[in-house]
Formats: sequence, C-alpha cells, structure tokens
Amino acid sequence: MRERSAMRFDFCIIGGGIVGLATARELLLRHPGASLVLLEKEAGVARHQTGHNSGVIHSGIYYAPGSLKARLCREGADATQLFCRENGVPVEPCGKLIVATTMLELERMETLRKRAAENDIAVTQLSATGLRETEPAIVGLGALKVHATGIVDYRLVCRRMADELVARGADLRFGERVTGIAEEETVVRITTANDLIEAGHLVVCAGLQSDRLARLAGLDIDFQIIPFRGEYFVLPPEKSTLVRHLIYPVPDPTLPFLGIHLTRMADGTITVGPNAVLGFSREGYAPLSVDLRDCAEMFAFPGLWRTLRQNLSSGLREFRNSLWRRGYLAECRKYCPGLDISDLRPYPAGIRAQAVRRSGELIHDFLFLQSARSLHVCNAPSPAATSAIPIARMIAARLFEEATPAHAIPA
Repeated sequence: MRERSAMRFDFCIIGGGIVGLATARELLLRHPGASLVLLEKEAGVARHQTGHNSGVIHSGIYYAPGSLKARLCREGADATQLFCRENGVPVEPCGKLIVATTMLELERMETLRKRAAENDIAVTQLSATGLRETEPAIVGLGALKVHATGIVDYRLVCRRMADELVARGADLRFGERVTGIAEEETVVRITTANDLIEAGHLVVCAGLQSDRLARLAGLDIDFQIIPFRGEYFVLPPEKSTLVRHLIYPVPDPTLPFLGIHLTRMADGTITVGPNAVLGFSREGYAPLSVDLRDCAEMFAFPGLWRTLRQNLSSGLREFRNSLWRRGYLAECRKYCPGLDISDLRPYPAGIRAQAVRRSGELIHDFLFLQSARSLHVCNAPSPAATSAIPIARMIAARLFEEATPAHAIPA
C-alpha cells in the first residue's frame, strides 16, 4: 500500500471543546501566521462536556486562596466576559445565592465567606429575612450572595472561537478520529483515519478520552477517566421566573460535587441538578446508555472500586436519587419548598470526565502531562469552561519549556 504523505503544521490541537479551542486561539495570538490544525472526532465543536454543562461563569469562591483553581477562575471569569463582549455573545451577570438550611451549613457558609474575602470576591451575607426578601421562593437560615457569577451559552462561545480560528488561518477538521500519536525528536506524527499529520508541537485536550490519547502517545499514566453522569431536570415554562439568581446549597467539603442547584440558563429556562452517578458510557447521554468497552475498562480498573468504597454512602444516595425522583425532589425542597414532583421534567444529562488514580484518589485539580513536543490536558475539572482562556495562556507558555522525559506539570 502506498504510504500517505504527511501534511506539516506548526501546531496540532486534538479536541474541539472550549479548552482546545481557547488553546488554539492563544497559540495563534502569540504566533501570528503560524500554521495550526485542530482535529475533532465529532461533526462540530463543543459536543461533549462543554456543550452539556450548566453555562455558569464561576467566581472561584469555593477554591483555596492562592490555589491555581482560584487564580484561573478569577482570571477566567474576566477573560470570558471580555471575549463575549467583543464577540457579541450574551452574558447575564445574575449572581448566585449559596443557601444554608442547617446550623452546620451556616458554619460552613462562614468559612466560605472568609474564603471569598481572601480570594477578593465580593459577597453579601443575607439573613433568613434578607434571603426571603431577595428570593421569595427560597428559604434558609441565611445565604451568601456572590455578585460575580454569571450565565452564558458556552456552545455559542465555542462557535465564536472557531470562527476566529478560521479567520486567523487555522484548519479545523471535524470527523477526524485520532488513531496514532508518535513523538520524534523534531516532530510529532498524528495519524487519523483519513490523514497523516506532522506537527512541531501537539496539545491534546481530549476530555472524556484524555487517558486513552495519553496512552496512545506512549505516556505512562496512573489514572483513568471515570465518567460521572450529571442528571438534570428542567422546570416548566410557567416557573421560568421562579428565581432571579442561581441557587446553590452550601457544599459538603467531604464530597467532590457541589450538590443539586437551580440554574438559570441562557435560553431562559431553569434547570435543577445535577446529581452525580457513575456512568456506563463515556459519551452516552441518553438514559440507560451502556458502552461495553467503557464498562470493561472501568470495572477492570482497581481505582474505581477503591473510590466507590471510599464514597459508598454518598454514591448510594446519588444512585437512589437517580432512580427515584422524589429523593431528588427532597434535596431541592430543602431550600425551595414550593417545587412539586410534576415540576421535574426531563432534560439532557451531562457527563463529567473525572480522573481517578489507581489508589482511588479523585484528582480535583488540573493535571497536565508534558513531553518535549507535546502537552496533554489529562484532567480539567470545573471550572474549566470559566477558566479556559487563562488555562490556554498557561499551556501556550509551557509548551516550549524543556520537559524530558514526560512529566506532570504541578498545578
């Protein structure tokens, strides 16, 4: 068989989610005139995590002062809103209420208030009366109002980024599934079903497939992506004005997720969710989706069983709520007692790519693996969509750092 001739580019990006698009954009801003190809196996941008999230521009209130997450989230919120203003993407800075419904949650809320001050995030503390005056449908012992939180359609943000990339000369290729990655001294060879590409530098932003692409590139990794379904409901149209803010519970610091919340969406609807249940398909958004390959890899991975044992009680509660809507409703009625079971209407699920180590440890921070000519974004948890632009700046700066052999970049 005749060997295919390779097409040469300065940069290759794998992945058409918001982190991949933002990284491509940043590289072309820093290197005008460089040649860049972006490969995406789907038919368009933002088809997975980016296109199935809640559309929140986060403030960074939950993250430890001085941490990478806190800094990137603050910078990202400003950068995202600036990009939206410059590109005609609507943003609504509606703000968020973090509602305490028990004395323990009031104590945790006070910790969040102090953290907000250390992170220079503007908040207003509300009493139970102030909460009811601000949001008549919401009850609690008190709340923190986080002013900087907003909502946006990240799919539209991604389309605008893709338009800019094309205008800057980038080659966006959809329906291109990567089948091989081989790094050599002066070039990285990327094989797809259709093409052979040679790039001076490669950045992989593969989300739900990040571990598989890392192994395909020959990297020695000790983690696996475990899919967690975030199941949502949507309120009926007549309740689309139920709240003016986003409504969140005070998070339990022992759990990895923020809890079920009410989210005003960019399209005017209000969603309820998400929960977090183990998924049986990395990219199966429909109910009861099962992928045999994904299941085989997941159940053969010792880290899965260890993390399930470590989070057994919360996992069982989430699974119960997934099967029993009244359990889900009870979580919501702690702060929104006016909701009824008939208000919880079906809405598409999202899937979170959660990196889990063989020890069972959930990786909560950003994880990057770098070699001489490649950088793999192996874990980009929330608030990755909010933080995508500063993440891209960090990747572009680090891409040319010396890195031999492949190693993790500390976050």
